[in-house]
Amino acid sequence: MSVIYGVSPVLEALRSGRRRVREILVAQGSQPHRLRAIRTLAQQRGVPVGETSRARLDALTRYANHQGVVAYVMPVDYADLSEVLACVSGTPLLVVLDQVEDPHNLGAIIRTAECAGAHAVVIPEHHAVGLTETVVKASAGATEYLPVVRVVNVATTLDRLRHANVWIVGVERDGDRPYVSWDFTLPTAIVLGSEGKGVRRLVRERCDSVVSLPLLGHITSLNVSVAAGVVLYEAVRQRHLMPPDKTTVRVNRRAAGDASDAAR
Repeated sequence: MSVIYGVSPVLEALRSGRRRVREILVAQGSQPHRLRAIRTLAQQRGVPVGETSRARLDALTRYANHQGVVAYVMPVDYADLSEVLACVSGTPLLVVLDQVEDPHNLGAIIRTAECAGAHAVVIPEHHAVGLTETVVKASAGATEYLPVVRVVNVATTLDRLRHANVWIVGVERDGDRPYVSWDFTLPTAIVLGSEGKGVRRLVRERCDSVVSLPLLGHITSLNVSVAAGVVLYEAVRQRHLMPPDKTTVRVNRRAAGDASDAAR
């Protein structure tokens, strides 16, 4: 049994129905309007809601910002990559993380990826954070909707994606081209590296292209979750906001003028 906390994570766990919610605890004296939706959905789902001291909630969450609500839930299941690809309707868009260790960064990336319509986030099994309570809280409940795939080897996984006709695009400070020049209307996996080391060499070698974001100030790097958000919403812009005729021109130009990327 796992514990999740915070208004949005608990509410989305009830809404999604992805995993069983066994019990919800709310702090005594909590403002009723803030938890009204949780109480209503819990009653509809037959989930018991009890009141307890804020001190007990502090202990259950190790003094995290639980916002006065904690839920006991079944552990989240990691998704299978083959099943994710088989279920994709439309053009695949995935985010692959190479050893991201900060749970707040992972949660923020999952939240942005879900909002941007990505189909999955892929994380490594080792030297990286998994789906912890902090990640669930930082995702604001996005972990209840977006599949998260956990793999043994990121480089091998990128080879699998390439064989599935997905283009691999790394994001690094010294990228070969600006991020806006990549054609995100193609099936794409966006690869981002760890907070300190970036994308590892063996992972970078599997990228079809490496793009960069402009850095115009004195600081020479962006937070990985911020970089993910910028690139993901460039994909949103190209896929959903550009007129169809301009999108077609963009694809044709790339097909005709970028033979180096096409030669795998």
